[in-house]
Amino acid sequence: MRFPSWRINAIAPIACLLLGCGKEQSPSQSASNTSANASNNVSTSDSKAPFVIGMIAKSSTNPVFQSALVGAQQAAKERSAQLGREVKILWLTPPEIDGQQQAQRIAAAVNEGANALLISAADAGKITGAINDAVARGVPVMMFDSDAPASKRFAIYGTDDTLAGRNVMDELAKLMGGKGKIAILAGNQNAPNLQLRVKGVKDAATKYPGITIVNTFYHVETPQDASAEVVRVMNAYPDITGWAFIGGWPLFGRGLMTAIDPAKVKVVSMDALPEELAYVDKGIVPVLIAQPVYNWGYVSVNTILDHVLLGKPVPEHIAMPMIRVTKDSLGTWARQLKTWQFKDVDPKLLALPQ
Repeated sequence: MRFPSWRINAIAPIACLLLGCGKEQSPSQSASNTSANASNNVSTSDSKAPFVIGMIAKSSTNPVFQSALVGAQQAAKERSAQLGREVKILWLTPPEIDGQQQAQRIAAAVNEGANALLISAADAGKITGAINDAVARGVPVMMFDSDAPASKRFAIYGTDDTLAGRNVMDELAKLMGGKGKIAILAGNQNAPNLQLRVKGVKDAATKYPGITIVNTFYHVETPQDASAEVVRVMNAYPDITGWAFIGGWPLFGRGLMTAIDPAKVKVVSMDALPEELAYVDKGIVPVLIAQPVYNWGYVSVNTILDHVLLGKPVPEHIAMPMIRVTKDSLGTWARQLKTWQFKDVDPKLLALPQ
């Protein structure tokens, strides 16, 4: 699997992430690291000290979270100039989905002086205690993408996940003429946002009596594992005529390019990153429901700074719009991705008139 050129590899040991370990860093890693001498619980009122936002997404190997990091770093750069105070993004995301690792990294970030935390929950039950401990120690927490609703976080920015699932089902029903057997590809079974998307798919499916859901299939959230699960399920259930992908995991690789016959099996998927657009261009996945994932970082960082440094009130739930991407809008969407600093957008798509 070839990941985007802007991928930043996760650095496992927390101490190395926070203190640098004396090793040379790439520019992107340096931009997201804290100062080596960050003091414990630096006051947010100290305008001379960097304001450090610890960012903990679900998986550093998932391109959607790399895009969120790029957005967060851009917001930090802009607001540093505007506020006259350096804003730093501390990237503490585990390489794979692991709620316990997230909880450990939340605690480590607080101990090393992070001023605020931005988190996408891999497993809300495993990180709620760590979030509450951070807030009790004076470190505000904001969620993005996947919530920990029972925690003391002050806000969540992301998609209405139930609505996202409904949108996927409605688009799929149109493609299938309202009849057939479908499967749901659902990623991590413990992720709260994905649970809501599955619910949305199932809720919307009740409107289509001619459609039967065979089952919901969970898997490790890598392109290889997701593609393998799709192939396994299609071999086990050869009468499946539709797939509802509530995340775009298998489309980040090329594994399904020849595994799905679009004349027999219809697919609608969440997400619309550069690697996925080839599936739309070839007609294998006619509709993608895009999330502007760059804004997970960009909007969230701005919201944290407005709330924590400037005292502005923010709503508890900040909705992120979804964007329907089809062959007719590939050019427009490809150019949008390019403005968000994606490096792997196909030049052929950038040249399309739409």
